[in-house]
Amino acid sequence: MYPEPKLLERQDPVVYNRRIQQSEIQEEQLAFYERNGYLFLDRFFDETQVAEWKKELKALLELNKHADKPEVIREPGSEEIRSVFAVHRDYPVFRNITQHPGIQAIVKQILGSEVYVHQSRINVKKGFTGKEFYWHSDFETWHTEDGMPRMRALSCSIALEDNNANNGPLMIVPGSHRTFVSCVGEAPDEHYKSSLRRQEYGVPDQESLRHLVSQGGIEAPTGKAGSIVLFDCNVMHGSNSNITPYPRSNIFIVYNSVENRLQTPYSGKQPRPDFIATRS
Repeated sequence: MYPEPKLLERQDPVVYNRRIQQSEIQEEQLAFYERNGYLFLDRFFDETQVAEWKKELKALLELNKHADKPEVIREPGSEEIRSVFAVHRDYPVFRNITQHPGIQAIVKQILGSEVYVHQSRINVKKGFTGKEFYWHSDFETWHTEDGMPRMRALSCSIALEDNNANNGPLMIVPGSHRTFVSCVGEAPDEHYKSSLRRQEYGVPDQESLRHLVSQGGIEAPTGKAGSIVLFDCNVMHGSNSNITPYPRSNIFIVYNSVENRLQTPYSGKQPRPDFIATRS
């Protein structure tokens, strides 16, 4: 954290291997990712596969409905489940998804190395009550609180329901991944206990957001269930609350390069627990 906001030019590559070595995406798509910081692939998985995963999600939510454990994050102001973390560690079906060869091929292409799962979770936005995720860059937190050295990680969000413009889809500021926005203030100890419900520290100031949006605008990749969005660890993103009847849930996987493993947090504080940031 910094005493005042700063906009710093990115020093790391976005794409670490431009020579196509897989068949899932083409040069034009790789170039789009490099330019914009994200890539949307509509209907990457078929309806049958998605239906199976939704069954698993329903069972997972029922299992954790009253669970008192740190991996289960509840909505601010209620006891409804917002997220369940470490699903790749605790649930074989979701672990298998993280190892899907198609996703792995794209991720290794972009990051230019073998990868591992830095973080996984299920995000749930129920109809009428699902709350927003405020604007943020993941790398700001992963660098400061987890000790991620470089911008060599990305996220993969798999839609389990249709995403439309109204049910709180992911919003991205294209091109914002090329600017690191330093956030004002120092996060308190064990900040994750509150930030996973409502982020108050590590969020960008409004003037920096205006600057980034004036340059890149805002895009909300939407499509059918089974679609995926891959996005860079430093791209600015967020989502609105869901006041429609239509639920929105997704499988969320963060991949980090094996050459970018976590070190001591740059904040000087204790590292966040393993269910948020894999250190082994």
